[in-house]
Amino acid sequence: MTETASGGSRKAPGDRGRTTIADGVVEKIAGLAAREVVGVHALGSGLSRTFGAVRDRVPGGDKAAVTRGVKAEVGEVQTALDLDIVVDYGVSIREVARAVRENVVSAVERMTGLEVVEVNIAVGDVKLPDEPDEEPESRLQ
Repeated sequence: MTETASGGSRKAPGDRGRTTIADGVVEKIAGLAAREVVGVHALGSGLSRTFGAVRDRVPGGDKAAVTRGVKAEVGEVQTALDLDIVVDYGVSIREVARAVRENVVSAVERMTGLEVVEVNIAVGDVKLPDEPDEEPESRLQ
């Protein structure tokens, strides 16, 4: 705080007011950070990825792709995250999960200033090398 000429105190300009961060903002940051980790094939359950692939082909429908498989609960100073991931076959799931947590916590805390209290990871599938991606053929023209 800064002393004023009249002897009172005032907050510094950068401390006047409140900043709120929407759940979706944290979900986008976490989704991008998780996808950066080697061994993460995709985010989201099989069903959400299938619906997402259809939505991605509709003009203007790809906005949810970044947050697919990510759920955030944001408070005033803390956040908790749940991620559904698909890993590539052959990777150590434990190591991929650890790397995802580290990358997500680092990115979210650096960009938002929120404390990440937990990152829960559910591995819902393993992508086999010869398995095609779950993207249905587009019927939209």
